[in-house]
Amino acid sequence: MTLVVAAGPAAAETLESALARAYAGNPTLNAQRALQRSTDENVPQALAGYRPRVSATANVGVNYQDGSLGGTQARQALIPGAAGLTVSQNLFNGFQTDNRTRQAESQVLSGRESLRNIEMQTLFGAAQSYMNVLADTATLELNRNNVEVLEEQLRQTRDRFNVGEVTRTDVAQAEARLAGARSQVSVAESNLRTSIATFRQIVGVEPRQLAPGRPLDRYVPGTLTAAIEIGLAEHPQILAALHAVDIAEAAVKVAEGALYPTVSVSGSVQQVFDQQIANTRLFVGSVVGQLNVPLYQGGAEYAAIRQAKEQVGQARLTAELNRDSVRAAIVTAWGNLEAAKAQVIASQAQVQANEVALNGVREEARVGQRTTLDVLNAQQELLNARVSLISAQRNRVVGSYQVVQTIGRLTTRFIAIPVAQYSAKQHFDQVKDLWYGVRTPDGR
Repeated sequence: MTLVVAAGPAAAETLESALARAYAGNPTLNAQRALQRSTDENVPQALAGYRPRVSATANVGVNYQDGSLGGTQARQALIPGAAGLTVSQNLFNGFQTDNRTRQAESQVLSGRESLRNIEMQTLFGAAQSYMNVLADTATLELNRNNVEVLEEQLRQTRDRFNVGEVTRTDVAQAEARLAGARSQVSVAESNLRTSIATFRQIVGVEPRQLAPGRPLDRYVPGTLTAAIEIGLAEHPQILAALHAVDIAEAAVKVAEGALYPTVSVSGSVQQVFDQQIANTRLFVGSVVGQLNVPLYQGGAEYAAIRQAKEQVGQARLTAELNRDSVRAAIVTAWGNLEAAKAQVIASQAQVQANEVALNGVREEARVGQRTTLDVLNAQQELLNARVSLISAQRNRVVGSYQVVQTIGRLTTRFIAIPVAQYSAKQHFDQVKDLWYGVRTPDGR
């Protein structure tokens, strides 16, 4: 069912194309994607703990000696130098690398859910701004038409006053109602400018010839109970909070790893020249294993473990809070949608009744059974009913999008928006196993 009608050619902007524009170009969403790409780099940073560290060293200098040794004159000029290579490898560090890697992977998963939540907020904002522009445009047109009707009404009233059919009071009432109508036009114009600015901010382009908006009824669950079940299982706000619990639990393991012994091995080779005697060369190679057993280091590690455990408790409570928040949002959105459906039906009946009433009052006024004020009141009631209908139609569409958002399914993939899908996993797969390189996958 088409809810808000706006005239335009076949190539008009549709609600779906506006959502696609917002998905591709919204700066808030793109900033979140960049944040997620930076979060992906936590995994290769954690995996670096498994890999060896290699460093090369080189030095060269001048050493001049002049003196006597046992009565023998000694003078020597040396150019000592050395070049070497050192490789060190961690063998055991209390499972800290394992737990840091799991922590980083949970951060990536939590970030993906946060990104999906921002995507849903962006799409809902785009749908809301789209419908606001349509509704405000229609409201402005109604108010402008009302001014034209009242101008004609004033002209007729003045003509009747000139022939003595009505009094000066009737003329004043018509003039007052016309002034109020012109004021409402100014308010409607201001509201429309605000809606256009918001549309431009979210979608990225000026709204031009918007096509009718349609609700997402086919994606709305059949019952409130089903909606709540879906939301509690799928909403990214909840899933991100659950991954945050995993992150906090991994942090406890990392902190506990500081109490474990560490084992490492390092090897080095070095070529030295002219260190003490001219024209000498010496090659040095070594392999060293090291065991470090922490006994007591002031108690900071124990405090860090206790702190991390408290943060786990906080993360679990936050997850429960998010569940309650999502459930409340679903119930609210469901109620708003049901109310909007009823409001559309009631407003349509109200408009039809007021149209009949206005026609009747006008006919009765022509034969002197109604006053000018009666006609003006009937005209105003019809205008109010039509504005209410536009608002109800707007709420009907926006309400359906709000329900789909609160259950966690307002994504371009789920509601089948024709747009190139952004894959957060693609970037993660490109960087997770990189051992070197400073360029990002897109070439920067």
